[in-house]
Amino acid sequence: MGKPLRIGGVPEHFNLPWRLAVASGAFNAAGVDVDFVECPGGTGQMTAALRDGELDAALVLTEGAVADVLNHDRNRLCGVWVASPLVWGIHVAHGSKLRRIGDMRGRRIAISRYGSGSHLIPIVDAAARGWDTEAMHFVVINDLDGARRALARNRADVFFWERHMTQPLVDAGEFRRLGVREVPWPAFVMSARRDVLSRRAAALSTALAVAQREARNFKRRASTPAQIAETFGIRLPDVTHWLAHVRWAGGTRPPAAALKRASDALLAQGVVSERPATPDRLWHRL
Repeated sequence: MGKPLRIGGVPEHFNLPWRLAVASGAFNAAGVDVDFVECPGGTGQMTAALRDGELDAALVLTEGAVADVLNHDRNRLCGVWVASPLVWGIHVAHGSKLRRIGDMRGRRIAISRYGSGSHLIPIVDAAARGWDTEAMHFVVINDLDGARRALARNRADVFFWERHMTQPLVDAGEFRRLGVREVPWPAFVMSARRDVLSRRAAALSTALAVAQREARNFKRRASTPAQIAETFGIRLPDVTHWLAHVRWAGGTRPPAAALKRASDALLAQGVVSERPATPDRLWHRL
């Protein structure tokens, strides 16, 4: 099978099918060796690791993957992992004086890394509200635990993160949710290094197909809600609601219209300076 493919992903419920496929030997049975690397720092951590050669591919937020390709030209998107859009919770510390969405304008925003979704989506959100994105203030906190500390110690005011992963913190009275932001493109795509795509595209295609098959089976299994609830500490009703709305993708066709929406939004916010002429600027067809 050759050298293992090092594929990164956040340690969240979206990626549990990858962990299960590794544990069951499904990748090996299909003739590909996968080392699934959990990356709590999110998309910014993973795109940097791709550029530095520490990962071969990663399951990253679409907006971060598009920005990475247009700004650095080292990686390419090659598959959709989660086709449904991500719903971002907008959080403050429970005791924060911020009570309404409008109160967070100009406040300090905790981000895992520059280029991560927790950085880019607040810009998307601010632009949609007509706020000045040039006046935004960001505080790098590395991961979810870092955000918890930053909000509790008043080093940051606001934090954007996937709403179901933060629901236990809201339920416990640590975070308070001011609102949500849903983005109009697939939540997660696979991005891979260009040199890996030139040498190991077939292995990547096989790995993604195995994971997509595992995801379909995962969603159908009666034991899945309880497994997610136990693994991630999310209440069973919240898991059931999430499973009813999440859609893992199949195949490797580029979502051309969604990629245009994402790249146009990034261009409008000044995150990137180039609008791709065609999906081929962003996408490698496996």
